[in-house]
Amino acid sequence: MKHLLLTTIAAVLLAGVVSVIAEAKPKVLLMHTPDGIEFGIWGSTKHEHPAPTLIVLATTIQNTLNSAYYRHCANQLAKRGFLCVSINLPCHGDQQVDGEPEGLLGWSHRAARDSDFVAEFNNRLSKVLDHLVKQGLSDPERIAACGTSRGGFLALHAAIHDPRVKCVAGFAPVTDLSALSEFKLTSKCQLVKKYNLINRANDLAGRKVWIIIGDQDKRVDTDNAVQLAREISKESRKNKLPSKVTLHVLPEPRGHTIPAGADRMAADWILQEINLDQ
Repeated sequence: MKHLLLTTIAAVLLAGVVSVIAEAKPKVLLMHTPDGIEFGIWGSTKHEHPAPTLIVLATTIQNTLNSAYYRHCANQLAKRGFLCVSINLPCHGDQQVDGEPEGLLGWSHRAARDSDFVAEFNNRLSKVLDHLVKQGLSDPERIAACGTSRGGFLALHAAIHDPRVKCVAGFAPVTDLSALSEFKLTSKCQLVKKYNLINRANDLAGRKVWIIIGDQDKRVDTDNAVQLAREISKESRKNKLPSKVTLHVLPEPRGHTIPAGADRMAADWILQEINLDQ
C-alpha cells in the first residue's frame, strides 16, 4: 500500500512537471501594426531593453514560427534574448488575393501581371519593424533576417531594401525565380528579371550575408547560390568594400533540404555579426 501511494504521488508530481514544461513552450503571438499589418512573435516579449530581433521567413506566420525546421536558428537565438518575428509571404495566408493561386504560383501569377509583390512585401516588413522599434520591443541596431528557400529570397531582398537588417542568412535560398518550375511560363517577365538576386549583387556588396545549401539542390539550383556568393564578393572588391559573404555547400543527397547542423551554424554566425555582447 505504501509503495502504491509513493508511486501515485510520483506520477502526480511528474504530470505536474510535464504540464509546466508544456505550458512553458513558446507560442506564436499574433499582433497587428496600427494600420492593420499582421505579424507574429515567437518567444518572450518581456525584455528589460529593446531586444535584438530575428526576422524569420518561410511561408505563413503560423507555419513558419510553429515549425522547428523553418525556425532554424531562431531556436537557438530566442534563448539568447532575440525577439523572433515573422510575417506572411506574398500569396500566403491573409496575403492571398481571391482569384489567384496560392504560394509560388501566386508569385508567378502576379509577375505576369507586373504586380510587384517583392516591393509590397518589403514595405510591409519595414512597417512592422517601424512598429516594433517604436514600441520599444526591437533594437534597430540589432536586426537580423533569415529565410528558407522562397523565404531566403525575400530575406535577402529585405536586407537590400531596409538597411536596419544588419545581417541575413539564407537556407537553400531561391536566388533566381526563373529556376523554379512555377515560373516556367513567366521566366521572361520583367519582375522576374528585376529581382534576380545575382543581378542585385551590387546591392549586397559589403553586406553581411550567410548562405547554406546542399550540393545536389536541383529545386533552387546549387550553382545559382554559388554564383550569387561569387558575385557579391566580386562587387565588394569592385566597390572597395570588405567582402562579408559566407557560403557553405554541404553534402545533402536529399536535394532541396537544409543540411544538418545549419541552424547552429547560422545562430553562431548571427551572434558574432550582431555583436550581442557589446
